[in-house]
Amino acid sequence: MKHHILTITALLISFLPFYSFAQDSTKCKEEWKWDLEKTEEWQAWLNKKPAISLDYGFSNVSRKDVEAPFADNNLLELKLGYTYKKVTKYADYIDKSTFNYLFLNRNSTELAGGSDVPSDIETNNWQFGVGWSGGYGYKIGENATVTPYYTSSLTWTNLNFADDSLSPNDERIKQLYDESFRFGTSSEGGVRVQATSLIALEAGYERSIVFERHLFWKWAGSGIIELAANGLLDVFIKEVFKSSPAAGPIVFFVLKSALGYGIYELRRDKMNWPFPSTPPIAFDNVKFGVTFTF
Repeated sequence: MKHHILTITALLISFLPFYSFAQDSTKCKEEWKWDLEKTEEWQAWLNKKPAISLDYGFSNVSRKDVEAPFADNNLLELKLGYTYKKVTKYADYIDKSTFNYLFLNRNSTELAGGSDVPSDIETNNWQFGVGWSGGYGYKIGENATVTPYYTSSLTWTNLNFADDSLSPNDERIKQLYDESFRFGTSSEGGVRVQATSLIALEAGYERSIVFERHLFWKWAGSGIIELAANGLLDVFIKEVFKSSPAAGPIVFFVLKSALGYGIYELRRDKMNWPFPSTPPIAFDNVKFGVTFTF
């Protein structure tokens, strides 16, 4: 009898680890799934590819309290960075792609052929910065995709006003910016068509603002509000992908672009909205480009 009791006890003890494993398996399953997703992200990033992008576009310059209109500008832009993509977990016909880059552009009235209106304010501007672009694309072939994308950038802009005969108000504003680099931000929404593994064609609409002064704490407060709004959108977009993967890329593009447009429309009046601040100089750019991935 004693021998049987010892045998049963040994069996129970040996079973306990398996019972504990079964109890924890549900909890660990989600953790493993999260770790696997993060591992796949890192593997995709380690397999990133260098990319060069060239853009040409049309630019409208404005500031709420400037009396004379700005002349129309054109722009040329160069981007150098890295891109990577991977098939999403939601559907095998949807790719997630990212393009992180440094950029330099020239935005000037001269590129637009000058202005025929003497009262227009002509400018010659240089801008550089860093951008983060991402989106979800529909695969339409082995290497071909159509990707609605959204981009955020930090910028530094050198504004050069060509006009000397300005009103006292416009001259005052000119002195805040003229021939000096000023900090700013921008957002862009557009569509990227990956024709082959080497070449992608793009069309986008960008809104960029340039601060007359960088008031860090007000800018940071405004940025936190924007980040929080983007975080809420990300949660909602993830749920859309889970329930209807085919609608996910469009919902991502529409919601991200709408938020970016709304935030920058509010900042046209107050550069550090919602905090009291002056209007910024704003650039509204329509851009067309080609990206080479190596």
